[in-house]
Amino acid sequence: MAVKAPVPNAQEGKRAKTVPEVGAEEVHYDLNGKVFTEVDFTMKQIYDAIPQHCFHPWMVRSLGYVARDFFLMGSLLYAASYIQYLPSAVARFVAWTLYTVLQGMVFTGIWILAHECGHGAFSESKAVNHTVGLLLHSFLLVPFHAWRLSHSKHHKATGNMEREVVFVPHTRESFVKSRFGKHADARLSEFAEMVQDAPIVSMYKLFIHQVFGWPLYLFVAVSGPSYDVPFYKLNHFYFGEDGPYFGPKDTWHIIISDIAMAAMIYGLYLFGQAVGHWNAILLYGVPYLMVNHWIVAITYLQHSDGALPHYHDNVWTFAKGATATIDRDFGFIGRHLFHSIIETHVLHHLVSTIPFYYSHEATAAIKKVMGASYISDMDTNLLVALWRNQRNCMFAEESVKGSGILFYRNLHGKGMPPRRLTIAD
Repeated sequence: MAVKAPVPNAQEGKRAKTVPEVGAEEVHYDLNGKVFTEVDFTMKQIYDAIPQHCFHPWMVRSLGYVARDFFLMGSLLYAASYIQYLPSAVARFVAWTLYTVLQGMVFTGIWILAHECGHGAFSESKAVNHTVGLLLHSFLLVPFHAWRLSHSKHHKATGNMEREVVFVPHTRESFVKSRFGKHADARLSEFAEMVQDAPIVSMYKLFIHQVFGWPLYLFVAVSGPSYDVPFYKLNHFYFGEDGPYFGPKDTWHIIISDIAMAAMIYGLYLFGQAVGHWNAILLYGVPYLMVNHWIVAITYLQHSDGALPHYHDNVWTFAKGATATIDRDFGFIGRHLFHSIIETHVLHHLVSTIPFYYSHEATAAIKKVMGASYISDMDTNLLVALWRNQRNCMFAEESVKGSGILFYRNLHGKGMPPRRLTIAD
């Protein structure tokens, strides 16, 4: 059934109204009330549009960015050594706050360079990619090979409701049951008055999401699908052959990652012995928590937005999944400290081997092919989008029943309404 375009409501944030109309074709609306344009290009068209030099990472240039980021890290460490000499407690508090925020951003840039290695976008040498990636990620307590392998599964099934491994949205039924118990009926209208959290509750949930989301993903695959295996087999340090992420050929890669992690933990212990454990927490521990925040915020916002579709497996294709992502803008920080991972993520999902320093050029090329299928939001502040989407992107459901194309919806009156469920549902 076709649907007329939503009638804008004069009061911002209120539900857009829709009027059913019998028509010849299905029209899909995202949460924001915008008509969704399905993918009508081929991957060959994408590859043909991108300049050939963009496919070839330059190792010397990539290593230059590693050197730059470690220089920035060292400069901040050196500056922090003088904080103790500031004349007042207030000045020292402000200085430590500034240090941890800036160092957290630099650490995040290092994390993203390791991400380049995991995709083969750092160098044309697999050995260099694996060696540099292992060193950089281990420095930030990330099991490089385990992450690389599970992250590959994410890229192979992005936006797939049945096969995606991270940021899998609730269905309406699973959302209601997660809030009100396994016997709750998703058709009951009274839930609409109960599902929107008070701002203080949303803030608490956002805090947990941002601080603990990344380690919980590493240890128990939080935000992924439900696996019928013991919880200890879900972590990225388990090197058995019967977990959901890794096979027999991956065992030694996982063991190498675990050894590197253990070595880094021991190195941090020695660092604490040398400078004092409290200083070690300030110099490394708090910036590390900032990395958790940025990585979760960035990846969540790349895959969770009212404009983005999800697909059931029977209608999913690689091109559809790769375009179920969104580009945003984070200004100088995004382009220079975070290596454009925010601004060019759609390209990254279409062709993940293109190095970040060619990503803007390649993005400009593919936008001409993608047309309306290219999704971006360059106006909304990143942290504003995080707050908004965390509250409004509650669950995904088919905008047209049986289509296999799902969009975010909620039950508290923000954006396009969910479908009216019947006994047949």
